[in-house]
Amino acid sequence: MPAFICMVTSMSAQTPTDTTDCDHMLHLQEVVVTGLTGQTRINQLPAPILVIHPRQLQESSSTNIIDALSHQPGVSQITTGSGISKPVIRGLGYNRIVTVVDGIRQEGQQWGDEHGVEVDAQTVNSVEILKGPASLMYGSDAMAGVLVLNDAPLMADGRMAVNLGSEYQSNNKLFDYTVNFAGRQKSFVWNWRWSQKDAGEYKNKTDGRVPGSQFKERAVKGMMGIAKGWGHSLLKLSYYYLRPGMIEGERDAETNTLEPSDAFQRIQHYKALLDNSFYVGEGSLKVLVGYQQNRRQEFENTQTPGVDFKLHTMNYDIRYLLDNQDAWQVAGGISGMWQRSENMGTEFLIPAYRLFDIGIFASVTRHLERLTLSGGLRLDNRSLHSYALVDDGEERFTDFRRSFRGLTGSIGAIYNITERLNARLNISHGFRAPNLSELGSNGEHEGTFRFEHGNQNLKAEQSWQLDMGMDFSSEYVSLQLSLFANHISNYIYLQRESPQTNDYRFQQGTARLWGGEVSIDLHPFERLHFENTFSYVNARQLHQPEESRWLPFTPAPRWTSDLRYDVIRNGRTLNNTFVSVGLECYLKQANVRTVNNTETATPSYTLLSLTAGTDLRYRLRKVASLYVSVQNLANRAYQSHLSRLKYVDEQGICNMGRSFNVKLLVPIAL
Repeated sequence: MPAFICMVTSMSAQTPTDTTDCDHMLHLQEVVVTGLTGQTRINQLPAPILVIHPRQLQESSSTNIIDALSHQPGVSQITTGSGISKPVIRGLGYNRIVTVVDGIRQEGQQWGDEHGVEVDAQTVNSVEILKGPASLMYGSDAMAGVLVLNDAPLMADGRMAVNLGSEYQSNNKLFDYTVNFAGRQKSFVWNWRWSQKDAGEYKNKTDGRVPGSQFKERAVKGMMGIAKGWGHSLLKLSYYYLRPGMIEGERDAETNTLEPSDAFQRIQHYKALLDNSFYVGEGSLKVLVGYQQNRRQEFENTQTPGVDFKLHTMNYDIRYLLDNQDAWQVAGGISGMWQRSENMGTEFLIPAYRLFDIGIFASVTRHLERLTLSGGLRLDNRSLHSYALVDDGEERFTDFRRSFRGLTGSIGAIYNITERLNARLNISHGFRAPNLSELGSNGEHEGTFRFEHGNQNLKAEQSWQLDMGMDFSSEYVSLQLSLFANHISNYIYLQRESPQTNDYRFQQGTARLWGGEVSIDLHPFERLHFENTFSYVNARQLHQPEESRWLPFTPAPRWTSDLRYDVIRNGRTLNNTFVSVGLECYLKQANVRTVNNTETATPSYTLLSLTAGTDLRYRLRKVASLYVSVQNLANRAYQSHLSRLKYVDEQGICNMGRSFNVKLLVPIAL
């Protein structure tokens, strides 16, 4: 629902009462976001932002949270099979996107191609997607944008609820379930959840079963604390476990079928967070302190890991928000992190290191009658120390230190031309320090199919982005247009050194990206919605020959369409009953980096889907929600341009074929 979005607070995953969520699309000025400077209406934000509401997440069928978000305009995913997904916003991914969970940035060694986001999708109540440099609020690495994954809001006093959920997907025999217990008694609040997911090898009509694409996922998350009139103090604990197989792509010479794979990863992510918010004067003081530990191991035909990383991260964020909705919004503070990474295995890819990051920022928003102006500045400093390593008498990594400093900012305006029409303009400056993989890598492993060489002389990336857009809403049509142009100096990329080897080296250049998204929702009458979006990114390097002018992993132009009809509303037994037909058309991506056979063009393809859902009622109260869908209805054999399996061997591996999916959610009020 790109042009018109339901309010983030319209439905909680913990709300046991029956509500007709999204009876009609709401005006943009009614949508509230929280990922910037406190609660802000979306029609007062000059920067482009998408809000994914709880009902939309519930209705979707996906294998992980990034997969669920990848169909939004301007958002894509780099995949390694069905279990590992990395977000891409307007053609940029990896360490150029910050994922914020529980108010702090998720740190899970996201530099790696085969490293996903260690988040249980069941814990995500709503999502805010900031498109474009957001370094002002989140520091280095937020050059492409930010994914803010929100928890469910605290329950009302005297309420308790149990939420049960389960899903089955036929293609890879995925089965998951989740159990949640939350409540509030006077000032004491709590929210606990257990989730489990098991998936087998996925299949398609070209490759058959794909060995190594199976995965297991376990997650537990808990919150407890005090919420009173002065604010709240919450302790949040979580543990996430993922055991994905590793797709090696070896084929039988006679049958051309994929051979079994014994390689797998083991990922464990621990997090402890103290979330405090105090009302001080006319504003609020937020203090967040968190610890994360990420353990990533890779196994190949043995119970002893070859690659074994352990990453420790301490996050801190202190900010004061002064909010006068009728006049001013002011925010300022300090945030950053401390990291220590250890090599504990027998194979080495990046050196062990220590890192300290600190940033000071301030922003201000001025509300006039029809015009809203906003801007801010941030100063960041990142220092790191990489440690030497001698392996079998040979120096694998050298000892070196680097420091990076960046001044970033943004200024923008949004003008309410009429009650239904808004115009936006925003200019932002982003900054990203190179990560340790880019600076010091020297090794290979099963997941990447390449040997990577770092470059200790890399400079920090600097970007300037211009965003323009318009939003229009009426009783029968909703329209949103977002255009951008992005210039990145010192752009870091991985260059294959020759077509005969798998040696790659990090280099720098100047990148220019432009494009945008257009979304239109036609609703000639209340129960019918016909939504269409088109996303396009043109990403190239300047001053390069034809074979190396295009940036790798640039999403193909994409048109999505969804025709939805609400069959029953406010029924006695069935409620919010709908059926929808979805289409995703990916155009040919011919703008590829062909130097040394780095990339190949990807032909166009179209995917169809069917979805139906309903709430089940007993005595006018919702007792369950049921969703049934068919993904890739035509069982199309295709290779996504952003699939890493496209380059496993000479012919590559196709994405998942047809799948029949069923999801059941049961809220129980206590």
